Amino acid sequence: MIRTFKPVFYALLILTFTLGCTDSSHHSEHADAHGHEQEEMPRGPHGGRYLTNNNFAMELSIHETGVPPEFRVWAYQNNQPVAPREVDLNITLTRLGGIQDHISFAPQEDYLHGDTTVYEPHSFVVTIEARHAGETHRWTYDNFEGRTRISPEMAQKFGLETELAGTATITETTTVYGRVLANQELVRVVSARFEGAVQSVDVAVGDQVQKGQSLARVESNQSLQSYTINAPISGVVTQRNVNPGEQTSGRKLFTIMDSSSVWVDLAVFPADRARIHAGTAARVIDVKGNVSREGEIALMSTVAEPDQSVMARLVLDNRDGAFVPGAFVKGELEVAEHVVPLAVKRSALQSFRDFTVVFAQIEDDYEVRMLELGRQDDMWVEVLGGLQPGTRYVTSNSYLIKADIEKAGAVHDH
Repeated sequence: MIRTFKPVFYALLILTFTLGCTDSSHHSEHADAHGHEQEEMPRGPHGGRYLTNNNFAMELSIHETGVPPEFRVWAYQNNQPVAPREVDLNITLTRLGGIQDHISFAPQEDYLHGDTTVYEPHSFVVTIEARHAGETHRWTYDNFEGRTRISPEMAQKFGLETELAGTATITETTTVYGRVLANQELVRVVSARFEGAVQSVDVAVGDQVQKGQSLARVESNQSLQSYTINAPISGVVTQRNVNPGEQTSGRKLFTIMDSSSVWVDLAVFPADRARIHAGTAARVIDVKGNVSREGEIALMSTVAEPDQSVMARLVLDNRDGAFVPGAFVKGELEVAEHVVPLAVKRSALQSFRDFTVVFAQIEDDYEVRMLELGRQDDMWVEVLGGLQPGTRYVTSNSYLIKADIEKAGAVHDH
């Protein structure tokens, strides 16, 4: 744990120091990008941002309780409410990359209601033009959240890798469970060729033996000649049913198992049966999740078990001995592939407020993109909304960007 923590800690420490120790003009820009300025702005009676020009004032709020986020604006003259119908209002939101959202307003109850959903992130330059009683009033302010600026040198130093969001193939899997079994094609039961008295036994249960190695010496009852019983295969002695001085008496004397290959029997239930067949790709994982191995279904049983599952068998290479016969395992079977028009890598995902996000990069600026997610696999996650195809996003070490934004105390302005 200590070896894992230190590099992350030092990376965050250096990033904090580097971004914080800049000249005063950059520091002001960086602070604005994290939403500090809007917290210093006065608030109106409805809790919105309060802007004044001579004796005229406007209060702006992004309302999102029970409705998609929308602007609601109240007007005041000499600190007294102005009827919404007396004000002509337009707002332009300029987002990162120069994208502009133009919002018109219409009277509703005691406020002006915006006609456009203010989609996430609420990070933009706000330009306001209001006309009242023959006068035009203009304001501009920054309303940034989830945004930071990192130089190319710093981005390279901290390994911020990026890719363009686009199509991907997502593999659909189903999870099943089963057990590891000895590969019965690699198990040998050893008996005596000629009945006789056992003179010596050379191996014990658990011994590793090589093909041709002596297992026991037997004196034939007919010829009174001694002969050697040799191992027919290389493997492990799993059973020994004889001791020196005993008669062989037609018994099974030894069992040898070669565990370099094992069977894995997985229980497939009716809901998945139609999608799984011989040749289906699979991944087998041990119970602790430490070891996994790729393979494919070798055969499907034609007989249902008492619990109505059907056995799907894999033959796995086990030369490293990672899978022990008798152990329980989990299987992930690939049942379908889906080509999706837009996906991002799982490694890019971070949490921000109540959203799962990635960080889009536009030149030296990095900003959150709140995602609506769909299907996913070990590498890719389908994006249903919140990100435009072709957006460059951070795929590696994006936690550093999140840490910098959180360090600066970014807020969500309403």
